Amino acid sequence: MGDFVSLEKINQVTDAVRAKTSYTPKVGMILGSGLGPLADSVLDPDIIHYGDLPGWPISTVEGHSGELVIGKLEGQDVVVMRGRTHFYEGYPMSLLGLPVRVMQNLGAEILIVTNAAGAVHPDFEPGDLMMLTDHLNLLGMAGHNPLRGPNLSEFGPRFPDMSRVYDRDLHVIARKVSAENEFTLREGVYVCLAGPSFETPADLRFLRTVGVDAVGMSTVPEAIVARHGGMRVLGVSGISNKANLDGDTLTTHEEVLEAGRILVPKLTSLVRGILRSL
Repeated sequence: MGDFVSLEKINQVTDAVRAKTSYTPKVGMILGSGLGPLADSVLDPDIIHYGDLPGWPISTVEGHSGELVIGKLEGQDVVVMRGRTHFYEGYPMSLLGLPVRVMQNLGAEILIVTNAAGAVHPDFEPGDLMMLTDHLNLLGMAGHNPLRGPNLSEFGPRFPDMSRVYDRDLHVIARKVSAENEFTLREGVYVCLAGPSFETPADLRFLRTVGVDAVGMSTVPEAIVARHGGMRVLGVSGISNKANLDGDTLTTHEEVLEAGRILVPKLTSLVRGILRSL
């Protein structure tokens, strides 16, 4: 069936991961642009390069190193993706869900998915963390949904509910952790666009009008696949640049990676605190 990911394929990749680790991760994490250093805190890790997994999508983007880090963090068995692939790299949308399917097969029940995002909300500053309360799936509305194709009923229903993609109990924990660590945790709606070009000022004004707070090129496909398979999802954006609704400033990938350096300590304390509370 063309580009669709079969159960056989998912099982094949899962077996390849299981052959290289004895951990049984209950929590999966996906680390976005410049946020990979969070994986350095995983203890006694088994590190598997994406290239060693059959058919695993390989990232071509700077700031996405491309390896699975499986080990212990705050007493929990975790599987961490250091770097991800994106639709703009030319992969079929269904393949972007493959890593999440493998996490589900390994027994992960929670997905913490992170990204670097541009501010659309005028009050958000570079270095802020924004917890996703909801998303706008522009790509999926237009046809590029990661669940398109034959339904994998072993994971979930043909028509999964998306009224609560991001888990409210995890929101409560995240708010508590940010308060204890004395940093502001913004909250808002994230939109996933195709990329790779950054948004025009007109794009951003449009997105602001329809209630978007931050914009990026990832996360939503993974969150949809996670929910289809019954995982609880927490989404966190690292705000990497100011809203540019008037077209006065340029956005570069370098500033996105630079913001990551400010964001990693905050994100690390947030994730560690959440894992401790589970």
